Amino acid sequence: DVQLVESGGGSVRAGGSLRLSCSGSGLDYSRYSLGWFRQTPGNEREGVAGITDVGRTSYAESVKGRFTISKDNAKNTVYLQMNSLKPEDSGMYTCAAVWWTSNTLLAANYHYWGQGTQVTVS
Repeated sequence: DVQLVESGGGSVRAGGSLRLSCSGSGLDYSRYSLGWFRQTPGNEREGVAGITDVGRTSYAESVKGRFTISKDNAKNTVYLQMNSLKPEDSGMYTCAAVWWTSNTLLAANYHYWGQGTQVTVS
């Protein structure tokens, strides 16, 4: 079975930083596209950052220049480094994986999902 487990969320002041991690089992990150998504109550899940199997990255306009997605295939872990955090970055952050997708920011393209980790920026 595929499992994705996020960690690293928490509460931080505006302007601060957090690094989220998503460790996977039952799949090989070197062969999958991976994404980070954010959701707040009453809103749809938003693609924040994505990375393909070969390391091509994509970002939502709202986080460009502040967030960085990366992965360590040996550790089967994907990271989201979040800097210069703003209150509007708050939400439940969830990682996801799919064998291949042409758009790593589109939630509907993903097959596997973690449970999420909460980020609160005040």
